Amino acid sequence: MSSRNLGEITRIEDAALTLAAQAGDVASLGLLLERHRAGMRAVAVSVLGPGPDVDDVVQDAALTALRRVGDVRDPEAVGPWLRMIVRNHARSLLRGAVDFRPLDDLHVPVTDSGPERWLEQHAMRDWIWEAVEELSPALRLPLVLRHFSVGVTSYEQIAEACGVPVGTVRSRLSQGRAKLALALAATADAPHGDAARRTRASRIEARETLDAAASGHFGKLLTERWSPEAVLVRGNQPVGGRSLLVRGMECDLEAGVRQHLAHAVAGRSLVVWEMDISNPDDDPEHCPPAVAWLMSLDGAGRVHRLRLVHPRPVPVPHSLQPLMV
Repeated sequence: MSSRNLGEITRIEDAALTLAAQAGDVASLGLLLERHRAGMRAVAVSVLGPGPDVDDVVQDAALTALRRVGDVRDPEAVGPWLRMIVRNHARSLLRGAVDFRPLDDLHVPVTDSGPERWLEQHAMRDWIWEAVEELSPALRLPLVLRHFSVGVTSYEQIAEACGVPVGTVRSRLSQGRAKLALALAATADAPHGDAARRTRASRIEARETLDAAASGHFGKLLTERWSPEAVLVRGNQPVGGRSLLVRGMECDLEAGVRQHLAHAVAGRSLVVWEMDISNPDDDPEHCPPAVAWLMSLDGAGRVHRLRLVHPRPVPVPHSLQPLMV
């Protein structure tokens, strides 16, 4: 068979797999990624040279493809599309500005925004979240921060949040992505929760929490909604319970500090609230400009472990040190 005929057959098979993947066929998407993995890796090596970043970029590109497969307009050209994603990730990594858009931020072009397309996109997102929930907590948190958060995405920031070295973050991300691929296949036919509804509810809860704090009812809300055993964690060590959180919040409010919800993402076992912080005019550097609430949930959906991470490192005032991770 001539190389020309072989190429034509490949394009036809790619088109069939792409169309099936866009229709929600998980197995087809897995096959598509697997048959193009060698080409994707070759592109990463050509841009980055040999090294551990190659596998990271290929895995990141595969997760991007999971989110954006519906955007492919020429199914026969899915191979070049996948390699383009790898090339963009690799070049961004060299510039030190990898664009990790959250996986729950599903942008659908206006021309393709009919009800059927939305259903497909939401089902794919729910399926991804179901697989994420299959990971161990140690693997789940780095993966969620890397791919679902907005401000805590660098290896250094994730290392600080998890209380582990940067090398451990790399290792856990690599293990997490590998296990995620297996979990995606294992959960393909399982019932999926409504991730969009869960995240919308979490945004409402975040705003209610901030409103309760501003009105002096933060402690009451924690008592009603959080686990009685809820603890603040620094690194991997508990440093205090709900009373410490209440004191810290009251201290900030008395100083004129306010938090404003910027981004939220919610799974069944892990919730991330990312807040922008506004400081009083007479003390503009009282707090860092942002904070992320990383919350692990118990079986009843109540917060039982909280980490507070400031994504953009700046000198931290002494009054906030008890709440720093």
